[in-house]
Order: sequence, then C-alpha cells, then structure tokens
Amino acid sequence: MTHAQLVQKAVAWLRSYRCGVILSEQACLSGEMPDAIGWKRACHSVLVECKISRADFLADRDKPFRRKQEIGLGCERFYLTPAAMLRPEELPAGWGLLECHNRKIKLLQPAAKNLRTATGFRYEMNLLLASLRRVEIRIEPRNLTEFLKWKNRLAEYNQGALPEGIVPAEEEPNFFLETDAASN
Repeated sequence: MTHAQLVQKAVAWLRSYRCGVILSEQACLSGEMPDAIGWKRACHSVLVECKISRADFLADRDKPFRRKQEIGLGCERFYLTPAAMLRPEELPAGWGLLECHNRKIKLLQPAAKNLRTATGFRYEMNLLLASLRRVEIRIEPRNLTEFLKWKNRLAEYNQGALPEGIVPAEEEPNFFLETDAASN
C-alpha cells in the first residue's frame, strides 16, 4: 500500500466519522501539512497522520509540532498505519490508532478529544483560510463570494426561478450553520 492510498482511506474514514469538511495534504503556517484533517460540528477537528513504515513514524516524532504538542492541529489526533505496524503504547499521549486491514479501517485506540489548544486553533484557521484563498485564485476572475452565489445567477437566467432539482442556498443542508454547539 502506498502513502497516497492510505491518505485516500483516511479521507474516507473522516467522512464516515461525520466530518463535513475535509482537507488532505495542505500546508499551514506552523509547517504542519496534515495527511488528512476534517471538521465536525462546533469546530471539532480530527487529524489523521498516515504512516506506511515504522521509520516514517519514528521520524515524525522529531517534527516541531509533535515535540510541542500545543502547536499541533486536531482536537482528536490519529495515526493510520498498515495492520500490526504500531502498538498503542508507542503513541504520543492522547493519540488514537487506526489500522488498515485490507479495505477496512479498524479503530484500535480512540483519541482524546481535547488535544487542540488556542494556538492549534489559530493554525487550523490559517489552514482553512489559505485553502479558501487557493480556491479563490483558481476561480478567477470571479471572487469567492460570487462563486458561492452561482444559484442566484441561474435564477436570473431563468426569469427568477431555479432549474428543477436545484434548491435555494438557504435550504441546502449545512450543519456548520446550525446552532447545536454541544454535538461533536
């Protein structure tokens, strides 16, 4: 299994873990480039680092955001590895362990849910804003706001009505806009 294949599995696992927004292999100001990170309700973030060898896992320990856990990303943090590569007792404090068994991801050890600090939150915001900026650059000459209002343009072209099967933006499901802050 390649690292890229393991990252794809991490992204799919984050979806199944109810993360609504997921990024993979995007850099942030701290220097951390998470293999996969997703956000659930109430800005709860879940980081997954993919390691295909023990040497890769051991080298990961020396990164600044691993040595100083308070600058790391993720309320929850997991390693995803091939089966039987790591033992739970080898993990940093609070980290969870996911293993890839053929096509299935098995949770061997859950992660603590409170690992992110205020500094980590700022780095996550940097990661999200930098990613949004990359989107805005790619959709030029329109800006991001205009792009998000594309349904308004469709309605204009159709004498005020949206095409069949298209719902207004205010009716789109987006649990990030719901007020239920207690749910993760």
